[in-house]
Amino acid sequence: ESLALAYSSPPRVEQKRCHTYTITIMRILVGVKRVVDYAVKVRVRADKTAVELKNTKMSMNPFCEIAVEEAVRLKEKKIAKEVVAVSVGPKEAQETLRTALAMGADKAIHIITDMRPDQELQPLAAAKILGEMTKKTESDMVVVGKQSIDSDAGQVGQMLAGYLDWPQATYASSVEVKDGEKIEVTREVDGGLSTIELPLPAVVSCDLRLNEPRYATLPNIM
Repeated sequence: ESLALAYSSPPRVEQKRCHTYTITIMRILVGVKRVVDYAVKVRVRADKTAVELKNTKMSMNPFCEIAVEEAVRLKEKKIAKEVVAVSVGPKEAQETLRTALAMGADKAIHIITDMRPDQELQPLAAAKILGEMTKKTESDMVVVGKQSIDSDAGQVGQMLAGYLDWPQATYASSVEVKDGEKIEVTREVDGGLSTIELPLPAVVSCDLRLNEPRYATLPNIM
């Protein structure tokens, strides 16, 4: 395995005083994953050991698109100053990072590995890698999709929060930053909706109804 980092020295967290409270300008790290496109009919390899990835259309995991969109919206609201997208995967994953940049992310970090992200790269390993990148970039919030559509494990967000010892909000359908020091998250649960408030820094995993991701145009991707 090898490690490829593409980011400059991060600016320090700033504070701006507005009326009677302080708004913190955050740095948000977003985890993105390259998966088989959701519209593709998957094929099983001839040896029946895995899904065939050769000559198969790949794209960003849909829940990761929602995570990128939410982070970019927070930046557009001047709540976040910088959005950093991180992906762990083969060299082709740089296409996924280009899509994140085209959607509005400011920087991208590519952790290169030859392991198959859908089988060999386990959620705990991915969580530890994202945790170290969170520390290196001095991020104040991590936003990830609730699960990937290939392995459907739904574990990285929770493991990442445990690794960082940060509070977490899973299955988020609404995220609101309050006074720059805490967030209010509405979660989708079996019985309906649950609203919780937690201090920053924190980890948030996104559910389907959080937002509608913008379309990344081809010129921006290139």
